[in-house]
Amino acid sequence: MGKIPCCCFTDRFLNRRKGTKSEGPPRLNMENPQKTKAVEKSENFPGTVKNSSANHLNNIIKNHDFSQGLHSWHPNCCESFVVSAERDSNESGSCYAVVKNRRECWQGLEQDITDRVSLDSTYSVSACVGVSGSIDGSTDIIATLKLEYADSATSYMFIGKTCVSKERWEILEGKFSLSTMPKRVVFYLEGPCPGVELLIKSVVISCPSNLNGHEGSGTRCVSAGDENIILNPTFDDGLNNWEGRGCKIILHDAMADGKIVPMSGKYFACATERSQTWSGIQQQITGRVQRKLAYEVSAVVRIFGNNVSKSDLRITLWTQTSDSREQYIGVAYVQATDQDWTQLQGKFLLNNSPSKVVIYIEGPPAGTDILLNSLTVKHAEKTPPSPAPVIDNLAFGVNIIENSSLSNGTDGWFSLGSCTLSVKDGSPHIHPPIARDSLGPQAPLSGRYILASNRTQTWMGPAHMITDKIKLFLTYQVSAWVRIGSTGSGPQNINVALGVDSQWVNGGQVETSDDRWHEISGSFRIEKQPSKVMVYIQGPAPGVDLMIGGLQIFAVDRKSRFIQLKRQTDKIRKRDVVLKFPASGSGASSLSGSTVIIKQTLNTFPVGSCMSRSNLDNEDYVDFFIKNFNWAVFGNELKWYWTEPQQGNLNYRDADEMLDMCRAHNIEARGHCIFWEVGSTVQQWVSSLSSGDLLAAVQNRLSDLLSRYNGKFRHYDVNNEMLHGSFYQDRLGKDIRANMFKTASNLDPSAALFVNDYHVEDGRDPKSSPEKYVEQILDLQEQGASVGGIGIQGHIDSPVGPIVCSALDKLGILGLPIWFTELDVSSVNEHVRADDLEVMLREAYAHAAVEGVMLWGFWELFMSRENSHLVDAEGDVNEAGKRLLDLKKEWLTHGHGHVDEQGEFKFRGYHGSYDVVIVTASQKITKRIVVDKGDSDSPLIIPIDL
Repeated sequence: MGKIPCCCFTDRFLNRRKGTKSEGPPRLNMENPQKTKAVEKSENFPGTVKNSSANHLNNIIKNHDFSQGLHSWHPNCCESFVVSAERDSNESGSCYAVVKNRRECWQGLEQDITDRVSLDSTYSVSACVGVSGSIDGSTDIIATLKLEYADSATSYMFIGKTCVSKERWEILEGKFSLSTMPKRVVFYLEGPCPGVELLIKSVVISCPSNLNGHEGSGTRCVSAGDENIILNPTFDDGLNNWEGRGCKIILHDAMADGKIVPMSGKYFACATERSQTWSGIQQQITGRVQRKLAYEVSAVVRIFGNNVSKSDLRITLWTQTSDSREQYIGVAYVQATDQDWTQLQGKFLLNNSPSKVVIYIEGPPAGTDILLNSLTVKHAEKTPPSPAPVIDNLAFGVNIIENSSLSNGTDGWFSLGSCTLSVKDGSPHIHPPIARDSLGPQAPLSGRYILASNRTQTWMGPAHMITDKIKLFLTYQVSAWVRIGSTGSGPQNINVALGVDSQWVNGGQVETSDDRWHEISGSFRIEKQPSKVMVYIQGPAPGVDLMIGGLQIFAVDRKSRFIQLKRQTDKIRKRDVVLKFPASGSGASSLSGSTVIIKQTLNTFPVGSCMSRSNLDNEDYVDFFIKNFNWAVFGNELKWYWTEPQQGNLNYRDADEMLDMCRAHNIEARGHCIFWEVGSTVQQWVSSLSSGDLLAAVQNRLSDLLSRYNGKFRHYDVNNEMLHGSFYQDRLGKDIRANMFKTASNLDPSAALFVNDYHVEDGRDPKSSPEKYVEQILDLQEQGASVGGIGIQGHIDSPVGPIVCSALDKLGILGLPIWFTELDVSSVNEHVRADDLEVMLREAYAHAAVEGVMLWGFWELFMSRENSHLVDAEGDVNEAGKRLLDLKKEWLTHGHGHVDEQGEFKFRGYHGSYDVVIVTASQKITKRIVVDKGDSDSPLIIPIDL
């Protein structure tokens, strides 16, 4: 039989023009259908077919053979699944996709290839396809490009087609080239009649001019391979493709009378006559770098001249979009010297497709030369997931300090420096409170302590070696009683520190100004095998005696606390609910015995994340954000240095666009931040103002920002990090802080005004202890500041639940909402990072004073700390991300049962929105309900009106 008429290409094109489906405007730039050669197969359908033209190594299609299921593929208004060799006995070891429930000819399987194609390159397409289902004879399968442009216009480009009959694989071939770059390029396969299943075994799209890893006669094709996208990377072709950025560049084979020679190769380049720190050597890589693809960068560098022996060197990426939006992306940083070549390494990812991309090296003072021996930019290799650490002979809660009771005098202890150690009696016999929370009931302490006297330096004190006691990736808690001698004048810091080889690690810190015993508490974790680990106590001024008793360092079983936290969570985050159904005329419910299904659709506890404007250009990032977060905070785009980089030059475009995204998806937003008290964050024009002009600028900033966004931000961090900085207070007087709150409250009464600071929750910084924070907040309130919330940033390492909870308890006495505003955790091991994140989220969710948690990002390369991401650069969710998703799933209530004889259905559920499905003998009804916080001691009674 012949081809089925309803599936001809022309009819489908006319149907789109008639608007029979809301898939978009009609196709443009149509090419004449081309005949393609059918390739015979040698085995029974669905067998294999040879495709000699397919270069899989150069293929820009991800998961081209469906070996990863449908990863990277999306059905277009239909359904699809993958058949593997195990499911089909006729298969010869490969997979193929089945596209079914097709109601239109144009429905099929698609993949976004925007970030893998470039202008003016010719791409060859080869797809192995077939059909199945109710079909006699043959039908067409068509390869198509969907091209979406920034002005919302959409066009369709025909690539090629082939005629297919049942039980035969055929090869569809074609070519395409783009003369303009759309905002989005989607490849898809379509064609058979409605109801006919489309089968796809493999798709290869390659650029022949790049098959051998070098340029052909035309523009270089974009590929996700391992080739270096830097042209002339080792200067074998002189200075071709390189430019000076605000300087001159010169090629050398040696310098300084032969003392400087290339580390490798024959030549190196020198960026000289540099007039600015940003001056350096650069190369334009426009068209050779792909969006949403992670790149690793490596350079061999050094400095020369101007009497500078050591200086920062940075690799920076500058991009410019077609609408003139510029972005500077820091890629790598190193301390370079004038003595040796240094390796400079980093990674980057572009969310969009800029019209210009330049990579350059900068950093040293003006007049100092930058020497570059080589530069490599390649697609970053996928890092295999880290296995969970295996730790033998776990002994949670066991003190690793030998002779901690000092029953053998100072055995095991030694003095760091020339101070004198002696053992005395009189320290507390009870364990410090936070240690008791972790350890439970313990035998009393000995009451003996070490006295360190004759101290001539702040770092002098008692020390103890623990090298052989430490296990990698275990979280250790530190606990002790400490005290200073009466010779101390003013507040004194006491710090339990660890010397890990040449690195200093903070194990806990406290400030004291009296002669009482104080608890010191902290934690640490070591993730790289050390050769030497020493714990020592330091801190008070020279001449001040230091006393320490009951020092304990023990591994913490953090998961054992989760049982207690779950009970607490149930108490404060859930509520009893009674659904009351209507009664019949006899008083009994006619629905008695009917099935009720409870499904929570939204937990109203705020869990949000930081984002940046550039992230909005990455569809995968946005998709993860809107699915998993209900609050947002802008990383930089609302800060003063961003919105007014030069006086009077206001830039709110980025913040406006980010707010538009939030509103479109019902995401609430925090305003971070109106001011930042740390002087180094203040833009130059602000710091150079006179006191009078500065006060006027502060008032203008408040008026401009809060009037523009009145009612749009639920919170504002008014003056960030006031425990650690004092720029505005030093310049404008103590009253300025409270006045900022007062003015902000007048301009936007609907917003809750927060204080916000770091190291409040971990015991590592006396400046920001909970006690100091409470004192600051009370002082602001006494001056009339309407403080509406307490922000704890939460940039934390090796979190321990009782330490975090203790800080929350101390802050909770103020009765103000507490938010973790910038939470991130860091570990090189994904499983340990997941545990850290779970500790923080469970502690927050189980504490009645905490009303929200904001992550300080979640996507690799878009976070301020390394090894803290939950999703890798190219979109794979790691163990920490999976832990977040598991917790969010755990904190949704689902259940089912039956209406009782009183016409009631009872359940206990988390606060939030629910679907209630009632199934009777004759019908199925869905109702929406909301379980609010209310009075947790009394049930929420909800009438269900049917």
